[in-house]
Amino acid sequence: MSRPIFEVIALTALDAQAAQSGGADRLELVTDMAADGLTPALADFAAIRAAVDLPLRVMLRIQDGFGPGDLDELWARAAALRAEGAEEFVFGFLDRAGNVDLPAVRAVAEAVAGCRWTFHRAIDHSADRAALRAAVGELPGLDTFLTSGAAAGVAAGSEVLAGELAKAGEPGYRQRILIGGGLHAEHLPRLRAEGFDAFHVGGAVRAAGWDSPVDAAKVAHWRALIDG
Repeated sequence: MSRPIFEVIALTALDAQAAQSGGADRLELVTDMAADGLTPALADFAAIRAAVDLPLRVMLRIQDGFGPGDLDELWARAAALRAEGAEEFVFGFLDRAGNVDLPAVRAVAEAVAGCRWTFHRAIDHSADRAALRAAVGELPGLDTFLTSGAAAGVAAGSEVLAGELAKAGEPGYRQRILIGGGLHAEHLPRLRAEGFDAFHVGGAVRAAGWDSPVDAAKVAHWRALIDG
């Protein structure tokens, strides 16, 4: 059995190097965590790509909230990142009613055709997560849902997560569940025992919130806990 996936949020090349040193398997690249993570600058992506040899999933999100904003700008950002070497992405959009904005998701999926991508935690804020999964589950490239099971985090969403894991392999549930959002170390033993095998953290591997860099020792501690 392969070891679980451990994904760490990186904002800078120093974050990326610390995450790799501590044992992360993959990085999610963002900027502006005050807005819950937006698309990083092209130069920042290039610097991180040059600094590490981990897979990089790049956020495609240009405004706070879950609306897509200007789709032409999203297309342009995606094209520029792909030209710079980006191969994996993170995105997902809701409309004002909280339903999946399928035209926007399809448009961005087309912009990154041939790439693997994660539908991010917009699913935890959706009006109907089962309908969202059904709508996007067969889109090309989608291999992961980043989710805590509930907008309030893992503690509130544990039953939902377990229910979705039980449906693994069914339409809309073929993608890997990457658990993130309110994830704490004390959640790991139960989640691992239930069969979850992918975990995502950001602030938990920093000494003092988003103004401090990723701490390689904290990453290594989480790596050990995840590996059990």
